[in-house]
Amino acid sequence: MPGSQTSAEIATLTSAHCLEKAVSSQFWQITLTPQNMRLTCIVAAVIMSFLLTEAQAGYVTLESEMTFEARVQQMHADYVAQRRDSIPGILCPFQAPPKARIVLEEPAPWSDSSQPWRRGITATVFWVGEKVSERNPTSNESSAWDPNWQLNYGGVDDPSDRSGYKPAGFSPRMNPFYIALPYDDLEPQEDPGAQPEKIIPWYWKAYKGAWSSACKGTWLAIHYRGKVCYAQWEDCGPYHTDDWQYVFNGQNPKTSPNGNVGIEVSPAVRDFLGIRSGYRISWKFVEPLQVPQGPWNQWQGGKASQTNKNPSPSGSPSISN
Repeated sequence: MPGSQTSAEIATLTSAHCLEKAVSSQFWQITLTPQNMRLTCIVAAVIMSFLLTEAQAGYVTLESEMTFEARVQQMHADYVAQRRDSIPGILCPFQAPPKARIVLEEPAPWSDSSQPWRRGITATVFWVGEKVSERNPTSNESSAWDPNWQLNYGGVDDPSDRSGYKPAGFSPRMNPFYIALPYDDLEPQEDPGAQPEKIIPWYWKAYKGAWSSACKGTWLAIHYRGKVCYAQWEDCGPYHTDDWQYVFNGQNPKTSPNGNVGIEVSPAVRDFLGIRSGYRISWKFVEPLQVPQGPWNQWQGGKASQTNKNPSPSGSPSISN
């Protein structure tokens, strides 16, 4: 069909037809000798080359060809990248934001292996407002960090007159679950290596000023025979206030007149764990967010504090280093 012929085929047929007409025309009256045939072929070739000029492909240099190939590859790569970027839109036509990624930061000093349980530590009971006696050389009307401890607490935390975990005569204005450890970060240290900022792992996190303790209010977990109680560090002692090797490095407590006592606990801690002075317990530092809900954060006005609203599944956390 004429519509299906290429331009090259049409040009060839046209030149042949013209040649045939020219040869058979009476106007030319050419005798077809070998010399005339050669001349005729040359003329036909010139005519064909002239007619096929537009049908022929242009010459492409090697450099141009390579550039073209590179452009094709780049276009393909761009297309693939575009399709890859459109995958989230295909999966979620509503363009919802991606899921948040959990980023694990370095554990806090009290939650890693450098702050394990201090095991087999002898405990003794003390309380706010305790008077000086043979077993208590220092009055507890004030603490190492609060000169008005008894007043701020609301009265004497009498260990023999209790109402649950609280004193019977009043509702304390401070946490009745408190302890004392033999270190005072506000007491001048002669050893340059024993400065608070060098030995307290969380010092700069809790630092509020030169006259404010970075230890006061720190939470501890205290374990005895499968039960764990939580309490806050509110005083220093017994006897020593510079035993940082024991408190922070896990060495044995310094000796004292009442034995190697390493921690003093309040009547509320005593009653929760079911211990007495001289019992051996284990303790470790914990973060506030690791403190489960319990009587240690329900004391203020009968309402739970905001320390942690999620108690552990079993009521008491598992014991691990």
